[in-house]
Formats: sequence, C-alpha cells, structure tokens
Amino acid sequence: MLNYNLSYWERETFFKDIDLAIIGSGIVGLAAAIHAKTTNPNLQVAILERGTLPIGASTRNAGFACFGSMTELLDDLSRMTEDDVLALVEQRWRGLHLLRSMVGDQNMDFEMLGGYELFTDDEESAFQECLERMPDFNQKMAAITGVNDTYQPVDERLPSFGFHGVRHLILNRSEGQVHTGKMMKKLLELAHAKGVRIFNGIGIRSIADTKNGVQLETDFGWQLHAPKVLVAVNGFAKRLLPNLDVIPARNQVLITQKIPNLAVKGCFHYDRGYYYFRNIDGRILLGGGRFLAFEEETTDQFGSNEMIRSALAQLLHTVICPEQKPAIDSWWSGILGLGPIKKPIIEHVSSNVVVSVRLSGMGVAIGSLVGKSGADLVLG
Repeated sequence: MLNYNLSYWERETFFKDIDLAIIGSGIVGLAAAIHAKTTNPNLQVAILERGTLPIGASTRNAGFACFGSMTELLDDLSRMTEDDVLALVEQRWRGLHLLRSMVGDQNMDFEMLGGYELFTDDEESAFQECLERMPDFNQKMAAITGVNDTYQPVDERLPSFGFHGVRHLILNRSEGQVHTGKMMKKLLELAHAKGVRIFNGIGIRSIADTKNGVQLETDFGWQLHAPKVLVAVNGFAKRLLPNLDVIPARNQVLITQKIPNLAVKGCFHYDRGYYYFRNIDGRILLGGGRFLAFEEETTDQFGSNEMIRSALAQLLHTVICPEQKPAIDSWWSGILGLGPIKKPIIEHVSSNVVVSVRLSGMGVAIGSLVGKSGADLVLG
C-alpha cells in the first residue's frame, strides 16, 4: 500500500467528527450503521471497508434464509446444551424477520420455497433418528416460530427433483432463500439514505483504545479517530484482534450455466449441512465440502481447493443433476468466521471498542440482529 498523508481538505471533510466508526460493510456492519442512525439520526456514523465491495462472506454466500436442518441441529446438540441450541434457532428466526423488515422481501427476491435435507442409502440410521426426534423438534420449533409441523418427511417429492442415490427427504417448510447481491445492494442504499459515510478501499491495520477515544491506523498510514468503534469483519477479526476466539474458514462455491427445465427448487442440505445447493435464475448454486480439507481451508485468504472443487463437481453431476450434467459457469470462495460453538461474539474488547463477529456461516439469518445488538452495546 502507498503511504501518503491526508490533506487538510480530506481530513476536515470526510473524516471529521465521526461518532461511531464501523469496520466492515457486510450484513453486520450495515445493519449496525442503519440501526444506529435510526436510533439517533444526528449520530455521525462511518463505515470503513477494505474491499471495493463488502468482500468476505456477505456477497459470497449461498443466500439461504435458514435456521437449521434436523441433522445440523442434532450435530449442534453434541457440542452445545439444548437451551443454547434453541436460543440460537430463535436468534436465527428473529434475525431473518429483522432482515426482511429492513430490506423488504421484494428487494432481495425472498422466496419461501422450503429447505430440504437429503439422505442417501448410507444414512438410513440418521434418517430414522430424525424421524424419532421429529415430534419433539416440531414442538420446540412451534414455540419459537409459531409454525406447526416445521419438519416433515416428504419422500414422495423425490421423483420430481431427479436426484440419484437419494433415498429420503425431510422438509423444513419455514425456510427460504434470497438474492444475496440484491440484498446487499439494498442495505447499502438504506445506509446511504440514512447519511452513513461509507469508505471503500480502507483497510485497518491496528486499533488503539485510549482515554481520548479510539485511534485507527489504516493501511495507508492514516491515523483516524472515533469515540466508539464496532468491529464487524467476522472471519478477518483475528487480523485486528488476535486473541478473539474466531477461526477463519474458506468455503468453495460454484454456479452452473443455465439448465433447461430445471426441476430443483428450494434450498437443500446434505451431510449435516456441510454441502448445500439451491436454484437461482435457472441454475444450480452449490457449495461446501470444507470438511474434506479442514486444515487447508482454515485460512482468511481467498483461493481455490481443487480437491474440494472436484468433490463438488462430482456431487453435482452424479447426485443433483445426473441426467443433465450441467457445465459449471464459475467458481468463487468466501471467508467465514467460526468457533468451537455456533454462538456469535458480541462483546466489549475494551472500553470503547465492541466486536460483533463469529457468525458461523449463518450471516443471512443472524447478521442483521448481530449488527443491531453490537450497535446497541457500543453506544449504550
């Protein structure tokens, strides 16, 4: 990065009198800024984003508006208490409703097409466990969402999708999907309309909380000041705060070329949610497989993993669309923020600095709520 000083004009116009600086312009950062300006319109809020776009996970995810497949929640229960798992489900549900109220369903192409979980012949025991637990799960989900019979076996729908080697399907009828790009575009528009200053291409090198406020050093060598700072960079949090219990994780995603008469509609999970796919614009979007190379994919560097990409392509051509075998249009990667449990970190790291990070791959569901909570905490 070039090192050059801010001019007097730049310093006095763009970076003067910032009340709240937010690092990161993803779902969390934008939701925090919008909430802060809605609560106090006179507050001077600035977002500092190192990328040209809000790069990370917010513009690079699958657009799943989901709160948990059965095997995913059962897997969570092996590491978390039931109360914590249900609290996380409720947080996802509330977060999705907050996101929909902020953005508007029509502005992000929200569709309630349901979320399906696939089971192959080798997963018969997992399917039977889900059937046994389903009445209990449905009762607990109804207490959170108000929806009865959230989970339902729907094996009769299998022929319509054209999958190969899939024996069972379980539907979560309260899950939906969004167009991630349109969602982020609208959030940016809302932030601009509220008067939030958004600066792209400004990476933060260090944060120092002093008795006179928070000093931010940028990659350009600039020294910026704000009384309060919210860190909302999720998978990149350790770059600024090495002691945070956040593990970066890279995820591989592909999208096919258009598929004539595509029968797949909805969001689909496979193998405890480690694989996921959906329809979008007559195409299949497919991602996951990180568990095949945990060590290599524990990184905050964008890039490809050919072993995982090969596994995703095989799943696409042999299970999801075995008849069409669609061509792959493009690939990309995104960076998640994970931890030992699926619970976001929303806390003070110093008197004037708060973090809202570790979304555990659930940014669409909980990002807006995590941002709002972070804004309330740092300004409270």
